[in-house]
Amino acid sequence: MTKRIIPDTITCCNFLCGAVAVYMATQHAFIWAFLLILGGAFFDFFDGLSARALKAPSKIGVELDSLADDITFGLAPSMMVACYLMPVIGWWALIALIMAAFSALRLAKFNVDERQTSSFIGLATPANAIFWGSVCCMPYAITAPAWMPWVILGMTLVSSYLLISEVPFFSLKFKSFAWKENADKYLFLIGCVLLIAFCAVRGILAKHVEFILFSGAAVIVWYVVLNFATNLIKPKH
Repeated sequence: MTKRIIPDTITCCNFLCGAVAVYMATQHAFIWAFLLILGGAFFDFFDGLSARALKAPSKIGVELDSLADDITFGLAPSMMVACYLMPVIGWWALIALIMAAFSALRLAKFNVDERQTSSFIGLATPANAIFWGSVCCMPYAITAPAWMPWVILGMTLVSSYLLISEVPFFSLKFKSFAWKENADKYLFLIGCVLLIAFCAVRGILAKHVEFILFSGAAVIVWYVVLNFATNLIKPKH
């Protein structure tokens, strides 16, 4: 019984990160909201890891994990986008909350889909959350041309589709370290290092921490583009 408390406590930390991120979004403290989403992702990684290490899986833990993930990776980024766009396009910005509903559906599908043990079917909610949290840290994005906020709003609908699509996405789970079996993973990690380094240098030189955080969006775009390219060249069975 004591062992089960540890992973469930870590999951609750994920939930709290998401709940506070939602509040920060309403206060337009987008950097803090994004950092809390990243904190939730950290706890989300370790709750499952601790449950396996302690050999203490539980049905309650599975349900609690999905609930916490929906708050941190579904509601929080959706609320960030809505609050981000609200000053520019008014109540139309609430359309972005549709993404929270699709995130809940994505998580429910994941729980019952036995195909997603070593890879994903549809975009994972943490990846989607990192992309949008990062975008909302760029305050000058909405001061761009008048059509830009509408493009951003439209992109939330694209994200909603990707969350529940049947598009296969690779994960970072390694069964071996051979290049042939993990070429997409290695290419992704190499690209991540380059993108993060570029954004970090650019942000430091320009003295804009927002640009450093924008590396999150750049990494997810790279992930999606690489994934689609890999699917195109992968032999069909």
